[in-house]
Amino acid sequence: MERSVLAILSVIIFASVAADDYVRPKPRQALQFPWKQKSLSQPEQVHISLAGDKHMRVSWVTRDKSSPSFVEYGKSPGKYSYLGQGESTSYSYVFYRSGKIHHAVIGPLEPDTVYYYRCGGGGPEFHLKTPPAQFPITFAVAGDLGQTGWTKSTLDHIDQCKYAVHLLPGDLSYADYMQHKWDTFGELVQPLASVRPWMVTQGNHEKERIPFVVDEFVSFNSRWKMPYEESGSSSNLYYSFEVSGVHVIMLGSYTDYDRYSDQYRWLKADLSKVDRERTPWLIALFHVPWYNSNEAHQHEGDEMMAEMEPLLYASGVDIVFTGHVHAYERTKRVNNGKSDPCGPVHITIGDGGNREGLASKYEDPSPEWSVFREASFGHGELQMVNSTHALWTWHRNDDDEPTRSDEVWLTSLVNSACWTEKKWREELRKVLMGP
Repeated sequence: MERSVLAILSVIIFASVAADDYVRPKPRQALQFPWKQKSLSQPEQVHISLAGDKHMRVSWVTRDKSSPSFVEYGKSPGKYSYLGQGESTSYSYVFYRSGKIHHAVIGPLEPDTVYYYRCGGGGPEFHLKTPPAQFPITFAVAGDLGQTGWTKSTLDHIDQCKYAVHLLPGDLSYADYMQHKWDTFGELVQPLASVRPWMVTQGNHEKERIPFVVDEFVSFNSRWKMPYEESGSSSNLYYSFEVSGVHVIMLGSYTDYDRYSDQYRWLKADLSKVDRERTPWLIALFHVPWYNSNEAHQHEGDEMMAEMEPLLYASGVDIVFTGHVHAYERTKRVNNGKSDPCGPVHITIGDGGNREGLASKYEDPSPEWSVFREASFGHGELQMVNSTHALWTWHRNDDDEPTRSDEVWLTSLVNSACWTEKKWREELRKVLMGP
């Protein structure tokens, strides 16, 4: 049985690697994580995420299976006035056994406030800062991170950014069936992810299914629990949240998305409840890009685009972030394969530092809808200045210095003629209320 499982695993890994037939330059070396002596009950891989109105979810791992699942927190170091009870899970993957994975929701929390906390009644003290209640707010955006020297450079640059929330459109650890790499990834991002909420969705490298043995997303779902229940979703692979005047939709490129799927029905219901007076900005994230002039991963998002783009367009989505292609690209406002002033700006930002390197070949000539494209590692910063204007900047990792390479001011669609015209409201009603 063990040999057959390993044989299946080898075939799956080989097929995944062989699918990438384009040439990439050599990346930096994978990071090394030397073993450190730690208490079995010490919280590890600590990260936080938004969990509904005025609440945060704290997640961590312990090797001690008897460690309790609660978080103590307060506004002063060492003084914990509040307690949040949690839950725990664990999983097995062939010969790997995870530690005890804890998730505890804390709150209600005050906006724009520093809280100090510790997990499970012991271990080191951590601190977090809650997002502001209203504009301005800054998001850090980077996908396809992995665990290389370039990843470390990207994270160092993000750490210099005064951001409130990190958005990650898929491909986190690049564990690719090697489960201990989920542990090292959690250790790598803990200095950032324990302080600011990380909101993530799945990519192809989170798919770790072994037929008849392991479910597809068991590692991702167990470790990175997002507010899907809080947003009325039945799956951790798609959900939404609101923060500081922004409604953010996280979609799944690797779960069913046709018009008869649970994800499609959930998306229609979620969009129908968006209040553009309360959240004038509407953003969507998923992994596989719909607008892509790079030679890598051409047309992989076409089917999802055909099903879901009409929903996003009719709802006035302002910006779409994707990953998957290991390069950067920004479009004009687009819809139905061409420029459209009432469509969203699409930004591919799968350049966080992964081990597979960069996708350096682009179509020539460039499509009319493509504004800026470059095969470099980096990250983005989205500053929502107010209800009408936002500044997007992309920062190239240039010899370990965060160089601002692309920037554009954006105006929310809800404040444009697109939204105020009667025909727009009629199209929204037709799409959201239709079958």
